[in-house]
Amino acid sequence: MVSELTSQDQRLPRLGGSVALSSPERRSPEPVPASQSRPLPGGGSVRPITRWGTPVMHRELEDVTVFDDELETLVKDMVATMYAAKGVGLAANQVGVDLKVFVFDCPDDDNNQITGVVCNPVLHLPEGKDRNLEDEDEGCLSLPGAFTSCARPDRAHVTGVDQTGAPVEFVGDGLLARCLQHETDHLFGTVFGDRLPERSRKKLYKQHQELADNYPEDWPITVLVDDPVIDR
Repeated sequence: MVSELTSQDQRLPRLGGSVALSSPERRSPEPVPASQSRPLPGGGSVRPITRWGTPVMHRELEDVTVFDDELETLVKDMVATMYAAKGVGLAANQVGVDLKVFVFDCPDDDNNQITGVVCNPVLHLPEGKDRNLEDEDEGCLSLPGAFTSCARPDRAHVTGVDQTGAPVEFVGDGLLARCLQHETDHLFGTVFGDRLPERSRKKLYKQHQELADNYPEDWPITVLVDDPVIDR
C-alpha cells in the first residue's frame, strides 16, 4: 500500500487490500502504542512487485503453516521491497508468493510509526453506530502511480501471528486502519480497485497506464531516474 501522508512528506508512492471479517461481539481495544510495534527484520533483497491482473493477486492465498528460515527470508525480502518502493505496507502476493503474510511500516493518527509482520490475519471492523467511513485517497504498489479515493472504516483491528508463530495484534485509526485493511484485503484476493465504482476504477487504470513507462517490469529493483512525483 502507498500512503497519502507519505506523499505529502516525501513526495513518493502510496498504499496497497481482504475480505473484511468483523467481530460484532468484540469491541476493539485502544490503539497499540508505538512501544508495542514489532521490529521489522533487515538484510533482505528487493524483489519485483507483482501487478494487478496476475492470478495470484486475485485469489485467496494459502495459510502460513510452516514458520521456518524460508518464511523469514520471504519476510526480509518483503520489507526490503516495501522500502525500495516507498510503500507503507506489502503483501506476499505482491512479490508473487501464495501465502497469507504482510508487512507494514505506517504512522498512526498520533504520528507514531507502527511496524509489524502479520501472518494469517483476522480483520475486525467496527459495526453499527461505531462504524464511520473515511473517503480518502488510496494507492497500491501493484498499480504504481495511480491514486483515487476509497471509502473504508476509520478504525481497524487485526490479529494473527508473526513470522515466528508468536501472536500479534494491531489496532489503529486513520492511515494505519486503512493500511491494515488494504494489506489484509490482498491476502484474500481483493485489490482496492474492486471496492470502487466502475467509473472510478476505469479512471484509476487510465492514470496508471499514462505512467506505466516509469515502472519497468522489475520495479523497484530498477528505479528510473525520471520517476514522476508520486502521491504515496
